Amino acid sequence: MKNNYRKLGDYIQPVDVRNSDLKVSHLLGVSVEKRFIESIANTIGTDFSKYKIVRRGQFTYIPDTSRRGDKIGIALLTDFDEGLVSNIYTVFEITDTTKLLPEYLMLWFSRPEFDRYARYKSHGSVREIFDWGEMCRVELPVPDLKEQEKIVNTYNAITKRIQLKQKINENLEKTAQTIYRKMFVEDADEKWETVKLEKVIEVRYGKDHKNLEKGNIPVYGSGGIMRYANKYLYDKESVMIPRKGSLNNIIYTDEPFWSVDTMFYTSMKKQNFAKYFYEFIRTKDFLNLDTGSAVPSMTTDYLNNIEILNPDNTTLEKFESKVSRLYISKQNNYKEISKLQELKQLVISRISGM
Repeated sequence: MKNNYRKLGDYIQPVDVRNSDLKVSHLLGVSVEKRFIESIANTIGTDFSKYKIVRRGQFTYIPDTSRRGDKIGIALLTDFDEGLVSNIYTVFEITDTTKLLPEYLMLWFSRPEFDRYARYKSHGSVREIFDWGEMCRVELPVPDLKEQEKIVNTYNAITKRIQLKQKINENLEKTAQTIYRKMFVEDADEKWETVKLEKVIEVRYGKDHKNLEKGNIPVYGSGGIMRYANKYLYDKESVMIPRKGSLNNIIYTDEPFWSVDTMFYTSMKKQNFAKYFYEFIRTKDFLNLDTGSAVPSMTTDYLNNIEILNPDNTTLEKFESKVSRLYISKQNNYKEISKLQELKQLVISRISGM
């Protein structure tokens, strides 16, 4: 053990308060993103008196790590005064918050290294369990309270900045979508023909990025920028569409980029078409796409056969002029968000180096 590291068991204790009087009804789950989520479990006929109560400032984790890939489900309750969790979950709290802040401990749990540690220390023949004893044996640096507060406050300030930029982008997207609907839905010219998508765009497959070296070219997956590489796959305006999973996560960019092999990217066959196409494709609901696969998936055949209005060039140019500033602002915000996300990880990694 490093000199400034302490065993977590010296600072935490289990909490097992049952909902015996049925006063609490807010059922929560715990995600691998390490936050509480609204439970979607079928609770008809469930005896909630056996469920555990978790209160603000307390933690909950799922000891079974065998079904969650490389991550462990653990979360700190901050958004509600109390909630219910399954009786197979473990609820615990810090015994003295003048020595260890819950928010600081949650940052420690947020490190990828902790996920790997928890999986490595899990054991069992049928299910692999990260039990309470192993949790108590976790070692972590515990600086003085002022240093913990400084780290937490820095992290929270970055998080709030990200949330602000995301909110601004949501408003920019709503504005652009309003302009699109006005020009191409409400005031659509009856003379515009309807064509299949393959006539106006070309759908292309992304490629594997694992062998790329580090650089400053964004590498896009369905969740956004995954990393930065030294090469680009395409250097013109494009709209990217996931091939599997979260099909509604449509991405627009007007800078050189690399698209991973689980994404489609597109090239435009008409000028001033990319932003119009992006706003159009965002109106499509791909979440319930049925292609005969257990996992929702997109195909080139499906995309190519989507029908789209083909406006005249003058109208497309007018739309471009109306929304360009919105898109520039949105792209700048995305870049800042990406850098802020990196900064958040630096704050978290700083804990390990203490």
